[in-house]
Amino acid sequence: MPREQITCGPLTFDTLVAGPEDGELVILLHGFPEFSEEWTEQLKALAGAGYRAVAVDQRGYSPGARPDAVPEYQVWHLVSDVLAIADALGHEQFHLVGHDWGAAVAWTVASLHPRRLKSLSVISTPHTASLHEHAQEGEQKEKLSYVDLFRQPGIAETTFLSNDAAVLRGVYQGKVSPEVVELYVRRLSEPGALTAAFNWYRALEPGIRLVPLAGRIEVPTLYIWSTEDMACGSVAAHATEAWVDAPYRFEVLEGRSHWVTHECAAETNRLLLEHLGQRS
Repeated sequence: MPREQITCGPLTFDTLVAGPEDGELVILLHGFPEFSEEWTEQLKALAGAGYRAVAVDQRGYSPGARPDAVPEYQVWHLVSDVLAIADALGHEQFHLVGHDWGAAVAWTVASLHPRRLKSLSVISTPHTASLHEHAQEGEQKEKLSYVDLFRQPGIAETTFLSNDAAVLRGVYQGKVSPEVVELYVRRLSEPGALTAAFNWYRALEPGIRLVPLAGRIEVPTLYIWSTEDMACGSVAAHATEAWVDAPYRFEVLEGRSHWVTHECAAETNRLLLEHLGQRS
């Protein structure tokens, strides 16, 4: 699958690209700790349906877009990156798809810039205000306990990369292919790469446990959540609907893990194509 670079001001983003150049643009945002290869099967399906699909190695994950300062990873910069990439590709409007941290960014883009989006598709992460509301107690609080480690400079990096990156490898729960895991581990072992990924967490405002708070959503939205998600619990997921003031579809994948794009590629592709097809 072709790799292309997109330069936006001082930053250069690595991307995977598929589909006809004149197709409707779909931008796909990966989560932690992944890269654009997360979307390989979705890129194939979108291209086959005539879309121009662009999966981005986001800020910190692309070597050419890896600033040192922690504040450079605040959500406002991550949102601006998405819009700048769409502008560089010559598209005023586009479809946006996000998983995990990429989903948090996607929720924020949709709440701040609804007119730029034809549709929003979110995987795993509930609306961030819903997640924050329910992160203070019970199941969701327990699921987010790992964030405290991620925000400790040096300690998190050592924990993840020691013993041949055993902790990092374990994060994928055996749901991501060994070949892709090796790719992720190799890239995240490069100097500064894992620190940049953790800086997304370290740049959060005080009092925000995991993700920035998005506002109300006025974009047609598909939300896919899996019952065995290690980070995102059922209460926040089911409460997400209250934040969407537009056509909304909530799909629950029973018995599936957090790694939906790998584990449930065919089902994910079907849902994405149905949703985008209704908004094209």
